[in-house]
Amino acid sequence: MKTILVTGSAGFIGFHVSRKLLDEGYMVVGLDNMNDYYDVNLKKDRLKILKQYKNYRFTHVDISDKETLKKVFAIFDFSVVINLAAQAGVRYSLKNPYVYIKSNLAGVVNILEECKNHSVKHFIFASSSSVYGLNEKLPFSEKDNTDHPASLYSATKKANELIAHAYSYNYGLPVTGLRFFTVYGPWGRPDMAVYKFTNLIANNKEVKVYNFGHIDRDFTYIDDVVSGVMKIIDKPPVGINDKNLSSQDPSISIARYRIYNIGSSRSINLMKLISMIEDKLDKKANIKYLPMHLGDIKKTHADTAKITEAVDYKPKVTINKGLDYFIKWYKDYTNNKNQ
Repeated sequence: MKTILVTGSAGFIGFHVSRKLLDEGYMVVGLDNMNDYYDVNLKKDRLKILKQYKNYRFTHVDISDKETLKKVFAIFDFSVVINLAAQAGVRYSLKNPYVYIKSNLAGVVNILEECKNHSVKHFIFASSSSVYGLNEKLPFSEKDNTDHPASLYSATKKANELIAHAYSYNYGLPVTGLRFFTVYGPWGRPDMAVYKFTNLIANNKEVKVYNFGHIDRDFTYIDDVVSGVMKIIDKPPVGINDKNLSSQDPSISIARYRIYNIGSSRSINLMKLISMIEDKLDKKANIKYLPMHLGDIKKTHADTAKITEAVDYKPKVTINKGLDYFIKWYKDYTNNKNQ
């Protein structure tokens, strides 16, 4: 039985990836620092589900804690490491930049050091669609320039890609970075658009819409994201022979390194999203229009041709069906909490 480390396993994506791995029979060791960026009770409730599996082990660890991380790697023999731990949030990075340096930079280096020292067979890490920054060419392709981040959060994710490449090149560590595009679904993050809009509309609270509604996002349902991660696990990259190719395409390298977009390949305007949520809740939103928020980008749209070619990735859940799944979970979860 393969033992896989999932960092951030009490987080949204980490929880779903961990549960899928457990269902598939893997041994999963989950790490999380259980921070209070959003309601810790949601993280605890996710953990309760994971702890029901006999093949799951949880350790309360911050990945920036180098010495404790060393002990974890000394105990377990990890074949694959999936790093989903990070300080999330584009806007929060404007308020508290130092936690992003601690978690998204120092923490990632700590994990890469241990992967190197213990000859991990595949290191997979979460990047973000936000790395495309001020790039306005759509859809976003892995070949595009990502040198102009719009937020510190996106800058740290870009740095993750560069640091991971250096480890891959110098130590032969197989590395795959996944640029996730606005993930949503059951057990999601309350600060993300689908959860936030649903919660505000359901509770008759004001919905702030930035750039006067002129924002488009590629919303990706969580099951499609998990499918992409699972397909990548047993596909560690090999290096290419032609340096000229990597100069034309930064997502590939002579190192054992690849970057892929994971999105729905469909973009939707926020006002359309809000309208769909209104219809499904049978409630009208109390909207307040505001100028563009610092750090935000206007549009995201994923070109997923590369990951489709590599592992036959095919997103299946439409935004309409995904919202149905999420809102059902939201109502059930909220009702259970209020009982």
